[in-house]
Amino acid sequence: MDRSSTYGGFDRVLAQMEGRRDPLTFAPGEALPDLHIDLAPLRQRRVGEGPDTHQKSASTYSYKYLELKEEFLGQPELLWLHGLLVAALRRRAQPAQAAPLFLRIWREEAPFLLTHLGPRWLVSAATTFADHGTTEAQRRVGHSLAVLFATMKLYETERLHVPASPKQPFDGPRKSGPLALDMDAYAIVNGGLDVNMLGRLWQDAGGDDTIRPLARHLLGLLDTDDRTVFRRLRLMREARENRQEKVGELFSFAPLHDKSNVAPAPAQLASLTAGPLRWGVVSTVQAPLPQIARFAAYHLSEGAARIQLYLDTPDAETAAFFSGDSRVRVIQCTQAYWDRHRAGRPETHQGRQMRNATHAYRRSDLDWLAHLDVDEVLMPPIPMSDLLVQVPADTAVVHVRPAEMLAGGTQDSAAFKLTPRFAGTDKAALQQIYPTFGAHLRGGYISHLEGKAVVRVGIPECRLGIHALLYRGEPAANRAELRNGWVGHAHVRDWQDFRDRLDFRMKKGSYQRRGTTFGLYDVLEFLKENEGEDGLRQFYDEVCADTPALRQALDDHQMLLTRHLDLDERCRQVFGRVPPVTGT
Repeated sequence: MDRSSTYGGFDRVLAQMEGRRDPLTFAPGEALPDLHIDLAPLRQRRVGEGPDTHQKSASTYSYKYLELKEEFLGQPELLWLHGLLVAALRRRAQPAQAAPLFLRIWREEAPFLLTHLGPRWLVSAATTFADHGTTEAQRRVGHSLAVLFATMKLYETERLHVPASPKQPFDGPRKSGPLALDMDAYAIVNGGLDVNMLGRLWQDAGGDDTIRPLARHLLGLLDTDDRTVFRRLRLMREARENRQEKVGELFSFAPLHDKSNVAPAPAQLASLTAGPLRWGVVSTVQAPLPQIARFAAYHLSEGAARIQLYLDTPDAETAAFFSGDSRVRVIQCTQAYWDRHRAGRPETHQGRQMRNATHAYRRSDLDWLAHLDVDEVLMPPIPMSDLLVQVPADTAVVHVRPAEMLAGGTQDSAAFKLTPRFAGTDKAALQQIYPTFGAHLRGGYISHLEGKAVVRVGIPECRLGIHALLYRGEPAANRAELRNGWVGHAHVRDWQDFRDRLDFRMKKGSYQRRGTTFGLYDVLEFLKENEGEDGLRQFYDEVCADTPALRQALDDHQMLLTRHLDLDERCRQVFGRVPPVTGT
């Protein structure tokens, strides 16, 4: 057999499967009961108590009849009949009354069956609904339960060959490497795959009165059984959550190897407490004053000790607005400013961002510095000073993952999307959420997935990049990733903003072609050339726009994040006013 295939191909799979489905054979005088049989006496009579007129024969029906009679000996005859029907319905060419009688029993006798049948037979009943249900809901729920319990049987059987018992969660480092089919691993603390799967099954079962009692009873048994992967994962989640309450467990840490590029963190910072710790933000900005003011006010109200703004296009009005607040430093990037730099003014805006951020980093008297764009806001799970004081002393960088804001809503009550990986769900969700374009988007985002860095100040031989601290020219390896905090990115404000920036971003910004795969650049180029404005608007409406439909789709996959940013109110509290838009 070809060892590259588990089963030798699906011809073999189907042959083996069909070989188990030969119809029951019946000897003369043998038959399943009539569809209209009175079920009430079968609840009362016990298997083996009365006379049995069945004559043993060579038929497969006779074999199954006697096998199940022995299994259900002393139990109500209704259970025995149910077992015979399930056995018959697993085969091809069942007797005509088999499926209708099975469904009738579940319509009329569900409470009795749920009380007296064991879980194994209840699972078999659910599988029978998958093939013989009379409604779409019965077949869909039956198939879902059949796949769920068959998969559980496979992996729980394999688990019997490891030292841990079925009740014992694993507690140790996770093995590295991708899962089968390159699936993302389930996020034990934040993952929603389990509750999404079980919750949807529960909801689907409510759509049919016949299968609902069986399906919800089985899901209830699953919920209370302490020998399942669901219970083990819950115990592992609780253990991790308990550990996260300790110092340092707000973060996950990159593995370090012998040749890792470790940036030497300043030793004096190890003794700081949240009180004296000072953090700030550096940004190269080219935006209207109201947007810059909201950005600065937000981070000052979050506890930043300083905001350092480099005006890519010098602007006296912006400098004047911040001149009364010593916490905001404004550097006008004039030609004279760039002449003082040995290499002059970088041609690209990314180069200017890095040059300015490094300029601020090397002259900063802060303890930590975040490099952000003016359309980004830090959203930590606890105050930044409280968070940063818990970073181990040998860690140089805290990496914060991005959450992309939906466009067209209000920033005061903002909705953000997460990627499937960030949310701990399967990447197949992308094509369900974005049916037309999801296959071509990195994580469902149109902006960066790399996130931003909050870095320790005072490390020699460093440059501050857009997404990382560069030590001796390479990203510092001694980094921590923030587990439950985000950098919210308002990449697109509305349709007009998306359209106005499209050409620049395709040529010089974040929409540039990446590699050889058909990605965001190629989608946008195709739409521009073939479908024009209508095609681009369709893309914006499906992928970017803050709509009830997109919010619901993201929420269904645990990929929706909402925050009250209160930008205008913060601006009034910090600066006394919100600067008006020029020209109003």
